[in-house]
Amino acid sequence: MSRISSGARDPGAEAWLAAAPDHHLISWDDPRYPALLRQIPDPPVALFVRGDPACLAVPQLAIVGSRNASPGGAATARAFATHLARCGLGITSGLALGIDAAAHAGALAGGGTTVAVLGTGPDRIYPREHVALAGAIAARGALCSEFPPGMGPMRGNFPRRNRLISGLAVGTLVVEARLQSGALITARRAIEQGREVFAIPGSIHNPLAKGCHRLIREGAKLVDSAEHILEELAALLASTATVAASPTGEAAPAQERDPDYARLLDALGWDTVDTDTLALRSGLTPAEVSSMLLILELEGSVQPLPGGRYQRQR
Repeated sequence: MSRISSGARDPGAEAWLAAAPDHHLISWDDPRYPALLRQIPDPPVALFVRGDPACLAVPQLAIVGSRNASPGGAATARAFATHLARCGLGITSGLALGIDAAAHAGALAGGGTTVAVLGTGPDRIYPREHVALAGAIAARGALCSEFPPGMGPMRGNFPRRNRLISGLAVGTLVVEARLQSGALITARRAIEQGREVFAIPGSIHNPLAKGCHRLIREGAKLVDSAEHILEELAALLASTATVAASPTGEAAPAQERDPDYARLLDALGWDTVDTDTLALRSGLTPAEVSSMLLILELEGSVQPLPGGRYQRQR
């Protein structure tokens, strides 16, 4: 905690805060400090936030799992995140490879908000492969960290980060996890914090399902559809009016995709095209094209090819 207090006053932190209007420092006494985070045993005294701090107040579900996710596990995480985001839940994860990335991408595809909790300072994106994804999250949600600017990836920071992923959320969903997994650390932090824990079962022969099976044996709720999560959280979500529903109780219609994505896909057509050509055809900036292609790739809508080219998938 003292590291954050001193980090907030150092020149590097002050320079980062002054660098862009979407850079924020939210201290304990700031009304924007997340209420759920105040309730955990070891809350940070401050959060560095890049993006919209209001996203931290949206009731959230954490979705975590294996960095080496199976294609089916990633697709499941993405589908759950898309559906739940459309129903009004924010999706929280850790920006890691695998399940985390699929969860963030699914929330963005669903037109909702997503929060990435970093194990580095807010100016250091890890893994580097997710720089574009981090940019997309900051534009539609928030990146947050208790570590000051300049803090690089350190092994001990990531388990500490996991308590914030679960602490920001009303519940945690584990999609795939080995028995020795950071996702299980997050789930156990959620249990300690008095939050709901959900797990998706898999084949008894799949090592990526064994962590989920252990959680279920220990009392996590088995789910095989996003509706199961909404049913379990219904009372809490109804009290905060977060789940959009029609008078009949059916889920609200899915939000339409950002029109820029449709413009990019039209520019791509069905041929193989490089990013410079896509930027020229679509009128989008190269940075926008890169971020959007990453989201479309994680959704399975486009496929990257050698030479920096992309092809649309049917």
